[in-house]
Amino acid sequence: MKGVVLAGGLGTRLAPLTRVTNKHLLPVYNKPMIFYPIQTLVDAGITEIMIVTGGNNAGEFLRLIGNGEEFGLRHMNYTYQKKEGGIAEALALTKHFVGNDKVVVILGDNFVQGSIRQATEDFAKQPEGGKIFLKEVDHPQEFGVAVLDGDKVTEIIEKPETPPTNYAVIGIYMYDARVFDICDTLKPSGRGELEITDVNNDYIRRGVMTYEFIDGWWADCGSFEALLRSNNLVAREHGVDI
Repeated sequence: MKGVVLAGGLGTRLAPLTRVTNKHLLPVYNKPMIFYPIQTLVDAGITEIMIVTGGNNAGEFLRLIGNGEEFGLRHMNYTYQKKEGGIAEALALTKHFVGNDKVVVILGDNFVQGSIRQATEDFAKQPEGGKIFLKEVDHPQEFGVAVLDGDKVTEIIEKPETPPTNYAVIGIYMYDARVFDICDTLKPSGRGELEITDVNNDYIRRGVMTYEFIDGWWADCGSFEALLRSNNLVAREHGVDI
């Protein structure tokens, strides 16, 4: 199974911090942000990883991470997203790397407290389809929201004004190789991007999407408030009293 970390975009919501570097290179407690999603993949047993980056600071990833020796890896793969075209467009750039394998995709600004190793092993045994992770949140209208029917997810609604549930779809996704065929069929949304929610809903319509609730806390770094929260959560994991 392959791993992909999506770390493109301009991070304009975190300006002026992002005027001088990529958002995913900003510090979260004692490490660059990008280190955490890479470690999540490595802890899940994934050793073949590609980073998708973009913007004016892509070379800094190579200087910082190199071949991934800090993570016990022998090699790290990189590719470049020329513009902000959405998560699905960024994922499509990894087709040559993933090939016919399954893939675990994680957004470069997402943090989870627990391990996804068991979920990764379960997905490896799943005959086809995808898997998403959910977390109950206080402000679901800020996220893609999952609608559930027993053990099935029936729909994902992107940032609904009136959320049907409090279950946010977090930025970790697992797919079979069919995901690249789906990406090829997508049309840009109103934001001019290829949306990962459209990818997930395609799997859902075909009845091959599974889900799990994530254990422990989850955070992202899409805003200054979220970045501060992520720093505090990680610091507490290191025994720092915030």
